[in-house]
Amino acid sequence: MTRFRVALALAVVLGGFVHAQAPQYRARLGVVPIDLAAQSTIAGSGSATATLKGSTLTINGTFSGLKTAATIARVHRSPKTGMRGVPIGELTATAGMSGTITGSIELTKEQIDDLAAGRLYIQLHSQKAPDGNLWGWLLVPEVKK
Repeated sequence: MTRFRVALALAVVLGGFVHAQAPQYRARLGVVPIDLAAQSTIAGSGSATATLKGSTLTINGTFSGLKTAATIARVHRSPKTGMRGVPIGELTATAGMSGTITGSIELTKEQIDDLAAGRLYIQLHSQKAPDGNLWGWLLVPEVKK
């Protein structure tokens, strides 16, 4: 009977831990929409993960293949997934053609709702692409059945 109680208590604790984990989001970073003239200055790819704990969004990612060094990384809010939006928070990016993107920002209740709806994205700028080089939407990964 004691083993049963220990097993039951462990199951309850572990079950609570699984449900208490912070939501996870992922972004695949690809080139921003470009015209023919921008093809010579914009390239690269990357990925990022984000965790929401309370109202703090923490982001960790990598990028590579830029044609000029990264300068700025930000989180943006878009009115709709796939559309450009306004910056809402600053991140830190390696000042190179490959590197990391990291940082944490505090979100408002409205921005948390935007995150859940797929309206927040990461945008990385570079020296010759000051209006953006890479971007990627923070989305909940699909669970494979």
